[in-house]
Amino acid sequence: MTATVSIASIEKNFGGSRTLKGVSLEIEAGEFLTLIGPSGCGKSTLLRIIAGLIPQDGGSIAIDGQVVDDAPPKARDVAMVFQSYALYPHMTVFDNIATPLKVRRLPTLARLPVLGRWMPGLKAARAGVAEDVGKVAAQVEITSLLDRRPAQLSGGQRQRVALARAMVRQPRVFLMDEPLSNLDARLRVHMRGELAELHRRLGATFIYVTHDQVEAMTMSTRVALMMDGEIVQVAPPAELYANPSDIRVARFIGSPEINLFTAHAGPDGRIALGDEATPLRCDARGPVTLGLRPEALRIADRTTALTLKARLHRIENLGPDALLHLRHDQGGDQRATLRLPLAEIEALRRSGRLDAPLTIGADADAALLFGTDGKRLELRATGAARNDDLILQRAS
Repeated sequence: MTATVSIASIEKNFGGSRTLKGVSLEIEAGEFLTLIGPSGCGKSTLLRIIAGLIPQDGGSIAIDGQVVDDAPPKARDVAMVFQSYALYPHMTVFDNIATPLKVRRLPTLARLPVLGRWMPGLKAARAGVAEDVGKVAAQVEITSLLDRRPAQLSGGQRQRVALARAMVRQPRVFLMDEPLSNLDARLRVHMRGELAELHRRLGATFIYVTHDQVEAMTMSTRVALMMDGEIVQVAPPAELYANPSDIRVARFIGSPEINLFTAHAGPDGRIALGDEATPLRCDARGPVTLGLRPEALRIADRTTALTLKARLHRIENLGPDALLHLRHDQGGDQRATLRLPLAEIEALRRSGRLDAPLTIGADADAALLFGTDGKRLELRATGAARNDDLILQRAS
């Protein structure tokens, strides 16, 4: 089963603080939607409101077109996976997974550890619970762990148990609140792949909360970036990266962070960095901000109308790639970052070019422009520079 989720103008206040400011979002059936943003932006609060764990102060939640504002959590047919796993430490893995089914299918007395075993007429129900637990355990590859307790499991194994407990209910919507944040880096990579495969296999609606952009970009159908209790932009991962609608999105998505340069649009819309004109125009006038991703920059052997004086600050080795950190004096002491293959940087070092004036550049269509309000501006290349390239020049 799968379901749509409609979030309409949700508001939430804690004391005098507005945590959610009229959040609206439509989530399609079978979609993997990730809520991402910095700590305190309201993403976990929104997830808990969808689950029915806390009430909203305004707005409405509908699942498959049915308003669930007054429905308790168990009536919403959603399953939540928490950051802390929330497993029962005194129960075996089997019993942890089976608990939701026992609550649904067995009377209260039949769920008691000792008395429940001797109650007649429930053999078929217990067998059905055991069968369903076995199927789900096989799906997440923890069949051999069913007799263990949580304390005997690794972090990754506990996470699988928590997922199995959610899956066994066959909910319409899965809600996941930073479920991988407690795992080590290697296991996080592994579990990202498993979650993406689980979503593909189940075809269920997933709503996933994280502050990790790698998780959001690698698993999601769409990503909703939240800041200060509002959704800034909702888009597929590639579009969110390539076409941010707001400077906050551009800065949050992408590692290392986008390079931002203070610029100015003249009376004719021509953009200049300092005293140097560029081959770009826009419809705005006055101060603007020009953005270039570190991987969009490259080593160049010529200069054009756009130049920037800078100096080498340091080199950060990332394995196959490296970051070339520069300092420039455009608009004060600022920094720029260039991402290049390590072999290319080593060749520049051996040739002595890193100690001499160096030119780096990017194609004009890689540039992003933002106004004083942080909103994205349309950018046009004029052709004044050869191949419509933007060139930044470093001078020692």
